[in-house]
Amino acid sequence: MSDAARRRGGPLLLGVRHHGPGSARAVRAVLRARRPKAVLIEGPPEADALIPLAADPLMRPPVALLAHAVDEPGRSAFWPLADFSPEWVALRWALEHGVPARFIDLPAAHTLAWETEQETPAAPVDADAPRAEGGAPDAGRRLRVDPLAALAEAAGYDDPERWWEDVVEHRSGTEERDALAPFTAVAEAMAVLRETYGTTGRDRDPVREAHMRLRLRAAQREFGEDVAVVCGAWHVPALRARSTVAADRELLKGLPKVRTDMTWVPWTNRRLARSSGYGAGIDSPGWYGHLFRAPDRPVERWLTKVAGLLREEDRIVSSAHVIEAVRLAETLAVMRGRPVPGLGETTDAVRAVLCEGSDVPLALVHDRLVVGDALGEVPERAPAVPLQRDLAREQRRLRLKPEALERELELDLRKETDAGRSLLLHRLRLLGIGWGEQAQSRGSTGTFRETWRLRWEPELSVRIAEAGVWGTTVEGAATARAEADAGRATALADVTALAELCLLAGLPDALPVVMRALADRAALDTDVGRLAQALPALVRSLRYGDVRGTDTRALAEVAAGLAERIFVGLPPACAALDADAAEEMRGHVDAVHTAVGLLAEPGDAPGGRGLRDRWRTVLRTMSGRDTVPGVLRGRAVRILLDEGELEPAEAARLMGLVLSPGTPPATAAAWVEGFVGGGGGGMLLVHDERLLGLVDTWLTGVPPDAFTDVLPLLRRTFSAYDAGVRRTIGELVRRGPGRRAEAPGAAGRTPGFAAEADEERAAAVLPVLRLLLGLDDGTADRTADRTPDDDLTGVGR
Repeated sequence: MSDAARRRGGPLLLGVRHHGPGSARAVRAVLRARRPKAVLIEGPPEADALIPLAADPLMRPPVALLAHAVDEPGRSAFWPLADFSPEWVALRWALEHGVPARFIDLPAAHTLAWETEQETPAAPVDADAPRAEGGAPDAGRRLRVDPLAALAEAAGYDDPERWWEDVVEHRSGTEERDALAPFTAVAEAMAVLRETYGTTGRDRDPVREAHMRLRLRAAQREFGEDVAVVCGAWHVPALRARSTVAADRELLKGLPKVRTDMTWVPWTNRRLARSSGYGAGIDSPGWYGHLFRAPDRPVERWLTKVAGLLREEDRIVSSAHVIEAVRLAETLAVMRGRPVPGLGETTDAVRAVLCEGSDVPLALVHDRLVVGDALGEVPERAPAVPLQRDLAREQRRLRLKPEALERELELDLRKETDAGRSLLLHRLRLLGIGWGEQAQSRGSTGTFRETWRLRWEPELSVRIAEAGVWGTTVEGAATARAEADAGRATALADVTALAELCLLAGLPDALPVVMRALADRAALDTDVGRLAQALPALVRSLRYGDVRGTDTRALAEVAAGLAERIFVGLPPACAALDADAAEEMRGHVDAVHTAVGLLAEPGDAPGGRGLRDRWRTVLRTMSGRDTVPGVLRGRAVRILLDEGELEPAEAARLMGLVLSPGTPPATAAAWVEGFVGGGGGGMLLVHDERLLGLVDTWLTGVPPDAFTDVLPLLRRTFSAYDAGVRRTIGELVRRGPGRRAEAPGAAGRTPGFAAEADEERAAAVLPVLRLLLGLDDGTADRTADRTPDDDLTGVGR
């Protein structure tokens, strides 16, 4: 608003760009100079009661106002605020000077309830913000006008962001006249744009602006004309326009409404950087925050900060590098016609000087500084659902602080604190609160170690609100959710996965309900494939129960019964399968074999031994049935051979029968794939040249017209081997498999190998082996008195 207009009376309308540091500095300067009696801010009026919390010392931006429907917490919207947001600056100024502050936008109760055919509930839409966080864009609606793009084009810029930085963000804003000038210019420009384009594509704006005018009139009646309004620049002409109270109320009549709750939640710079809402699509929140906080020389201070980061990463960066980078940035700004260097110029200078032309360290600078990993904080006295408070208590107890930057957490479940962290993360995962994602553990395959990747995202606040319907504590909510999921689950695999998760999450109260559902589904399910899919998860659950000290006897009984049903139904289910179904069934057979091995270890109760024996009987049955596809018969023979239940000579005999001329080549190739495919198949051929000779003889005898049919299958089988294994097999085939076994004397031996083991040479290795295993008693001279048998016995101990 011009000075003349200000002298004539009327509110001070400060049209801003959300999350604009230049706008924030200008708002602060104007408020300091004019000292209005009230400050009105674009935002949901339900948040008025939360404004005093912004003065709490524990409140640290970025933060956001979160509104969600009471009956449907997933229906939500965010209003994020950074320390360089004009709205936050106005809010803080009002609190510091004892000036009333109020939000004047359309209530969240209407925003969350308002739906159109092309739009889900969304928060307010502004000229510079495509939509509010949590909402959906105006898909399918008329093309919206980007006012910044229109103004930038009129000024001769091809980049709206660069134009806005040049005319607003890089202004100092320390003087009243300088601070008010951009508001006056931008308001006039927006008025021209609205006259030209109207509210094209902005169907909600008239309703929102009608509500803003009503709130503004109410504030003027209470405080007089000395009122400041901080809102999106697009709305300024509408707030200045003449309109009657009756007309505005008519626009608001009949709006849908839902019951809502509102609170403050932490936000992150990374979420501000997403071009998906009230965050205004800011690509560089870290850079904007630096511009706002830097008292002077922003380019020099920024490049010094970059140099510090690179030095922390052990890159050689000197003061001379910083000086040269500043010079280059300023030169680039002059060449490009910019008043001062912007982010583009400083980035080019960092790449050329500090990063020596490499984009690898530049990516680190972008991630850590240009975007930043800041995570805001909200005081505990902020409104929150009981589940949120219990989670905060658990986080403090377990010393597990939420962080915006992704980090990896290694847990040793034998330690009390790590075990508690594991339970919490698994319970949150069951509730759909994806704070942590489980990863492959390094250095251990046991069940006592877990690896998690943790990153706190603002959306988790919504997930917590949604999960609050299940209970007031994390454990109670997870238990209730597991019981409800067990009742709704229709697939057996879903229930077994839920049982596994209940054990991982330490939910003993939910296990009886889940086990009843599991037993019911298992009794009704006759599909062997689904039963085979469910068994491994049950066995894993038993192992997790062991490491956590959980009583899993009921689970073991269900697993044993499931295994028995698989044993009975597997041979008939394997008959007359096509190639794809046979390949899928082979995966089930491997999974069941692994599960049975874990379910019944040697030395267990007789019932466990019986499971293994019956499984081997099933494999023998499958290996001898011609109706079973070749890949499954070959796999059954291979498993029996690996288990020591089949002699190598017998395995060679079965292979010889299958690879005889009377067997179709495709069937023989499938049998070979089942037998030598997978782990260890290549080494089996390397060490048993009889089997390799059978495969070689059969392969060379395949008719030319059938060879092209079996080649893809064989290529898939042998391509899975390591390069060294393939090379060794090739050398054996070139020499001729079986020649060593047929040649008498030393002529048939592999070079470097004798007919018998050389015990003296073997004994020479044992002292080093004992040292590696930590068994060396420190008296090296004793090893000379030991026999090889003594050393082997010591290593065994």
